[in-house]
Amino acid sequence: MSFRHNHLLGIESLAPDEIRAVLDLAETYVDLNRAEAKHGDALAGLTQINMFFENSTRTQASFEIAGLRLGADVMNMSMQASSIKKGETLIDTALTLNAMHPDLLVVRHPHSGAVNLLAEKVNCAVLNAGDGRHEHPTQALLDALTIRRAKGRLHRLSVAICGDIAHSRVARSNILLLGKMENRVRLIGPPTLMPAGIAEFGVEVFDDMAKGLEGVDVVMMLRLQKERMDGGFIPSEREYFHRFGLDAAKLAHARSDAIVMHPGPMNRGVEIDGTIADDINRSVIQDQVEMGVAVRMAAMDLLARNLRAARKKEREHA
Repeated sequence: MSFRHNHLLGIESLAPDEIRAVLDLAETYVDLNRAEAKHGDALAGLTQINMFFENSTRTQASFEIAGLRLGADVMNMSMQASSIKKGETLIDTALTLNAMHPDLLVVRHPHSGAVNLLAEKVNCAVLNAGDGRHEHPTQALLDALTIRRAKGRLHRLSVAICGDIAHSRVARSNILLLGKMENRVRLIGPPTLMPAGIAEFGVEVFDDMAKGLEGVDVVMMLRLQKERMDGGFIPSEREYFHRFGLDAAKLAHARSDAIVMHPGPMNRGVEIDGTIADDINRSVIQDQVEMGVAVRMAAMDLLARNLRAARKKEREHA
């Protein structure tokens, strides 16, 4: 397997062959997760600590299940009640954890770059479970696996990412990954939710759903990130759904076999119609959840291999 990193901090640093390495290994874990006995030993003897400074259901549960199924000792830290709340700095927390000799650290943080800072201070593998508006690499990888399984390939597809692009780390990671894999990416949303200079990423930008969805293979809807908004970005949720919410009429502009995706949690009737979200012929939203566990198992497996190899080399030179 070609994966040369000690941490998984973002998609930006990954080469196409490394993306494929994660996805190919994840395929084997999809099979394991569907088997009656769901346990492997890739992380046996290792300790995984999940540090979520932001609330999460899917991502935290997914990482926890992934670690347990690979044999790790998994600990979830309640950061809402941690010493951070008492004034401890992020670096002090990292040094404290480092003294406990963890092997894998899974971190979600509201500030961009915080996870990268942590990675510089610890002697273990760090996985970015989302940092501010920066990146969410495992989400982009699970989306990629979902697309590849549904479409039979992950190149030369036309993918529309729709909604709140400005506040979305999911959008950023997907734009990077889909671009590296030679796909055509369209961004659709109101100008108020489109980041400045986004066209420099090699994407096409639309503020009209009908034009933007014309002939696309994949429709990826995004949640309105109200918690990151500090102003009036949209007139109202009702008006937003009328113009940018995915319904049958808008989806009709995409290819007849186009798939519909959403990273969750969904706001039904705001960014997506419930009927579309539940359409078993078009929606792959539940597949995304399933692929999330397999992708996170693969990512931790590859990082654990590199961690063990590095520690073995250190012992030999000691």
